Amino acid sequence: MSDAVHEFDCLVFIGRFQPPHLGHLAVINQALRQARQVIVLVGSAWQARSLRNPWRFDERQEMLRSCFDEEENARLEIVPLLDALYNDDVWVRDVQRKVRDIAGHHHARLPRIGLIGASRGQSSYYLSLFPQWESVSVPLVDGISASQIRERLFRSPSSTEDYLSTGATHDLPPGVCETLRDFSGSDAHQQLMEEQRLLEQYRQAWGNAPYPPIFVTVNAVVVQSGHVLLVRRTAAPGKGLLALPGGFINPHERLLDACLRELRERVRLKVPEPVLKGSLRGQRLFDEPHRSWRGRTLAEAFYFALRPDQQLPRLKPVKGGDHARWVPLAELEPDSLFEDHFFIIQNFLGLPADFGGI
Repeated sequence: MSDAVHEFDCLVFIGRFQPPHLGHLAVINQALRQARQVIVLVGSAWQARSLRNPWRFDERQEMLRSCFDEEENARLEIVPLLDALYNDDVWVRDVQRKVRDIAGHHHARLPRIGLIGASRGQSSYYLSLFPQWESVSVPLVDGISASQIRERLFRSPSSTEDYLSTGATHDLPPGVCETLRDFSGSDAHQQLMEEQRLLEQYRQAWGNAPYPPIFVTVNAVVVQSGHVLLVRRTAAPGKGLLALPGGFINPHERLLDACLRELRERVRLKVPEPVLKGSLRGQRLFDEPHRSWRGRTLAEAFYFALRPDQQLPRLKPVKGGDHARWVPLAELEPDSLFEDHFFIIQNFLGLPADFGGI
């Protein structure tokens, strides 16, 4: 197809594709009809596996490419996009740079670029972040919900098998179904099913509450000499991932007191409390609605910058608790940290958003 018949030089489609479904396919097919080149930006790249983000970028890229023929794939650029949950400017800059580098100039003129999406999914909020691009709306494919697909895939082995053998054809392209069948026998699938069981127990425990519960937690960002204090989670959710020390507040406890208590009880940090209080450099509420698998969970984080020293403070192991360690900042990777803890650290320390060759 020649360039002359294309209305746009480039159309951009942003999504998480967890997993890619027929609604996504409808948008991309429309984009291929209208644009010489289509850029698919895959969000939540380099995130640890979770019920909300079960598949890594390379798995989602493979599923997306399985939906198109060779000519279509040649016009598709599928690019990872790292979230910046608490800094829209960082995220917008990342999107702008990726599109600029891929679209470039077309025959010595500025390319005509549009942002495409389903009518309900393409929020006015997103559009307001990219006023320099035109908006293209595609009718929504009714009856498809990515969250419901994920729930059926991780509820139980029988639910997974039943859905992929009978119900998935109404939601998912054949290539995606095939990939998900292979994934269903993996250790990652087993761990996600365990997390789904815990989530169901959580929902049942709060099922009779008059209102959906809102939880309040605290986290400590303790930094010294280029290291940050983290714990290794020993149980689901997020088993094996690194996390900031913290936990739920007690009913009659101030937030800072709760944070100091967690450092004292959970990691036995050998730093006197007056020194910790004197090292407090900032605090912030982190409230992204989907930040936690438990539901609406607010986290108040406190940033402690300890004085540089040749020796890092000692940590005393807690019997039956998570294992604490000092981690060099250079070793932090988004996919090794629990929930939004990487972004909490990034917020206080100003870490760059360039990871994994982004």
